[in-house]
Amino acid sequence: MQHVMTWMDRIALFGPIDFAAVAGIFILWFGLGLVIEHAGTKRPSVSQLMAQYRREWMVQMITRQPRIFDAQILSTLRQSTAFFASTSVIALGGTLALMGNSERLATVVEDLALTDLPTIVWEIKMLLPLFFLTNGFLKFVWSNRLFGYCSVLMAAVPNDVDDPRALKLASKAAEINITAARGFNRGLRSLYFALASLSWLIAPHALAFAAIVTVTIVWRREFTSQSRRILLEK
Repeated sequence: MQHVMTWMDRIALFGPIDFAAVAGIFILWFGLGLVIEHAGTKRPSVSQLMAQYRREWMVQMITRQPRIFDAQILSTLRQSTAFFASTSVIALGGTLALMGNSERLATVVEDLALTDLPTIVWEIKMLLPLFFLTNGFLKFVWSNRLFGYCSVLMAAVPNDVDDPRALKLASKAAEINITAARGFNRGLRSLYFALASLSWLIAPHALAFAAIVTVTIVWRREFTSQSRRILLEK
């Protein structure tokens, strides 16, 4: 019973605005991903447009001799996932270190937020960026693994376009490539929201504002950016 009361006391340290802000950032994070990945054909996102180019890439690869260019592209993609996975691990280590030195963190944040709260409050608030960083790391690692699968499938695609297996295997490679890219994009979005979630240390209002700004930036890049207009050009 004492353990339950302890957690109830900790929860009581947060107000309704805190819970609303945390729920809001999760809803925006999840909803944004759904909209980007399942946008309609009338207004596709950059991620969906790039998926079509990935399919076309695999079709063109069938007759490309040699395939060094394709191998270099895939190697670059895998390096990107490895880089962000390593970055996520470093960020996770830094976050855990801050949680382990919560007294110093509390001193810094109290100067910014002009509030005097128990140290446990700052430790709990750091769990939010920790969640997003962990999710990002897992997405990057899985994306890297999928790009590895894609490289094997690409190697299995015959160079003869008349071979009945060529288009089928190329299509499989394309879909694995698209799935890997989807995981990479999800990892990036998790990093964006991890940065936004740090604002909760200042105030729940700051968290809500940072979440809205993050959604706005990602939305613009996916639906109203210059790169999207270029991709849509006939």
